[in-house]
Amino acid sequence: MSSTDSNKRPRIDAKVSVLMVRTGEYTTGYGTAADSDKGAGVVALTMFDLRRRGKVERVGMCGVNGKKFPGIRKHMEKNIGDVYKDMDLGCDTYPSDQTADPKAYIDAIATFKAGDVAIIFTPDDTHYDIALACINQGMHVMVTKPIVQTLEHHINLIKAAKEKNVLVAMEVHKRWDPFYADARDRARSQFGNFQYMYAYMSQPKHQLETFKAWAGKSSDISYYLNSHHIDFSEWTLEGIARPVRVTGTSSTGVAHSKGMKTCNPRGRQNELGL
Repeated sequence: MSSTDSNKRPRIDAKVSVLMVRTGEYTTGYGTAADSDKGAGVVALTMFDLRRRGKVERVGMCGVNGKKFPGIRKHMEKNIGDVYKDMDLGCDTYPSDQTADPKAYIDAIATFKAGDVAIIFTPDDTHYDIALACINQGMHVMVTKPIVQTLEHHINLIKAAKEKNVLVAMEVHKRWDPFYADARDRARSQFGNFQYMYAYMSQPKHQLETFKAWAGKSSDISYYLNSHHIDFSEWTLEGIARPVRVTGTSSTGVAHSKGMKTCNPRGRQNELGL
């Protein structure tokens, strides 16, 4: 093989295999509150649909607690298989149904080949290690926002992606939201020089339960929600300007009232503004 061949990006075949890392609300809808708009999940539903349309071949799903998988399969059958036509819900799962393993993604990744795809929807502080392992396997990677929490990790992922010649992207779906796209277009064409932006995010009370294992401990609402608005600022001002000063405020009362306190003296945030 020539040096030129070795630098070629792994070819994406007509059908790709996809590993979904994480099994919760955004992937399968499992464990969602009754009023959630993600009862059928997002990622798994999309992958099963892409397989139905001939774009995806093998589908894998990796979590931490394999004992949840029987319940997840029943949930997907009820919310996807019984609702949508011709949906094949076949899926290789990691770890086994009898075990729990926070490093199960290592074994799962090893069963995929260069050119396959990984979609990562795990707690924020785990993104870097999992994404790097997928990149080193030669997989193309999409990570939910925020892609990482530090500039150092961001730079490392860029370097690794270039070395392996794979695609790495952050999932920021607000760019496809008509309201956000319209606001961007107006800001760039009609409103004059951009001077000030105020970004506010709050979350339903039940989200404190959804993310209670890690939100406010290893990450907070500024990372996993308000990152949409940080990206909106970058997207809107691309090629025009850059921020020169950022300030922020937050509130913690609802979380504290539910007994959700951490070693952080500011506690767990239920809303934040930048």
